[in-house]
Amino acid sequence: MQRPSPLEVPMSSPFRCKAGLGLALCLSMALGAEAFANPPAAPVELTPFSRSVAGAAGRSELIAQFYADRSYRTLWTGPEDAARREALLTAIAEAPAHGLPVQRYDASALIARFRAARTEADRGRLEVAMTQALLAWAHDLHGGALEPGKVDPGIKRAVKRLDPRSVLTAFEANPLHFLDSLAPRGPDYARLMRARLDLEATISAGGWGAAVPAGKLKPGATGPGFLALRDRLMAMGYLGRSTAASYDAEVAAAVRSFQTDHGLSPDGVAGEGTIAALNVAPEARLKSILVALERERWLSIDRGERHIWVNLADFSTRLIDNGKVTFETRSVIGKDSPDQRTPEFSDEMEYMVINPSWHVPRSITTKEYLPLLQRNPNAAGHLKLIDSRGREVSRGAVNFNAYNARNFPFSMRQPPSDGNALGLVKFMFPNQWNIYLHDTPSKSLFDREVRAFSHGCIRLGRPFDFAYALLAAQTDDPEGLFQSHLSSGRESVVRLEKPVPVHLVYFTAWAGPTGQMNYRDDIYGRDGVIFDALSEAGVVPGAVQG
Repeated sequence: MQRPSPLEVPMSSPFRCKAGLGLALCLSMALGAEAFANPPAAPVELTPFSRSVAGAAGRSELIAQFYADRSYRTLWTGPEDAARREALLTAIAEAPAHGLPVQRYDASALIARFRAARTEADRGRLEVAMTQALLAWAHDLHGGALEPGKVDPGIKRAVKRLDPRSVLTAFEANPLHFLDSLAPRGPDYARLMRARLDLEATISAGGWGAAVPAGKLKPGATGPGFLALRDRLMAMGYLGRSTAASYDAEVAAAVRSFQTDHGLSPDGVAGEGTIAALNVAPEARLKSILVALERERWLSIDRGERHIWVNLADFSTRLIDNGKVTFETRSVIGKDSPDQRTPEFSDEMEYMVINPSWHVPRSITTKEYLPLLQRNPNAAGHLKLIDSRGREVSRGAVNFNAYNARNFPFSMRQPPSDGNALGLVKFMFPNQWNIYLHDTPSKSLFDREVRAFSHGCIRLGRPFDFAYALLAAQTDDPEGLFQSHLSSGRESVVRLEKPVPVHLVYFTAWAGPTGQMNYRDDIYGRDGVIFDALSEAGVVPGAVQG
């Protein structure tokens, strides 16, 4: 369906603003130049215009002070303001393309108000409405429409917000440059914007066709189920035009590509999980893209030329150098339970600990080990009991039943060993949630498609190779350096000469370098909560909003 031009005046005016016609010219045609004539001079005493501005500013001390400081000189409604109002109205008309809530800025409604403005009081209220729209647009497009921590407590991300007064100053100085600078600058955001557009076109054209019947299809299969699979793969772009009557090698290759893009084992067999992913409706995928756009706005920061990207939803850890993946490994993340889900935040990795001791978190000590010790003081014999002065305590000297989770006075520690819960290396970016990356003796978990088993920290499938990749930036022999510390058997710290930014993120949708979309399950349910919040704010997927 063709989207109406965002520059169209949505009223009964005989003038229709087309995309190639400037808004200022269109508004002059529709309203008459007198609508913007005779701007008030800097008032000695309050005028109807300035009183209207002051009243419309209401509780916004910033807006009220902004206009008072400029003696109520107009920013939008004077004849010299045409370029500014056209720049903003053109920008906010693109709110649906960004998946932002149109009603907060609503270009069509503002244009209608320009049409209807007749008095100085009308113009004063419109002046403030335009300023409010600019501040809301800059806030939402630069840093997101939602506050992450208020949506889900597991999102610890600190969003960089623009100073409102600086927004007004920068916009007035160079409107087009300022508006162009607001959206995230990296390629990921632009790719998601394109994917959103393509998916909306798919939905308008009827989607991806009939669902594939439940069950299992493998090479050699024929019949209605196979034909539905073939047609679905063609509609989704994984298979070229095909009249194959059976599950041949070309179809199997298409299935493997689909599986790779959806985090499934690429075996070329359409099993239960693959068919379930194939049958996800494009409308549901569009919701994932809208959430991903919001997440990108939360991450509108300098991520670092070299940085670590841990995508919890993908169970993966990558080292990125100048936009290219130079190392990646499978990861295990926190269990899907309220107190063990891995949080989302950004920090800097400062050092690694080789042959680490495991200092058992207090929550694990009191919730898991204390009940065991109360039943059997010799339980969990691989852990040492430590008093408040750091001394090892004999278990035989302690009556564990005399304590509870609140008053238990001891901590627990596992010395370095091959069986240590942290494995043989941990990677530290000190933070208040005590989250870090580490090795693990439980290697079999990395073979699972869904890898949510830890207490919150991130376990790495290839920790030694990760250490070598990090150390390669500061030594010609990273493996030798690492192994010399490892072979000592002693706990030791190796600092990174240049700390590396680390980003713990949660993307269930993202586009690869060629634009091919990747999707993952919402393992923690966070994206569902974010989409609900976006919907409540006024975001409407796949529709012309406003």
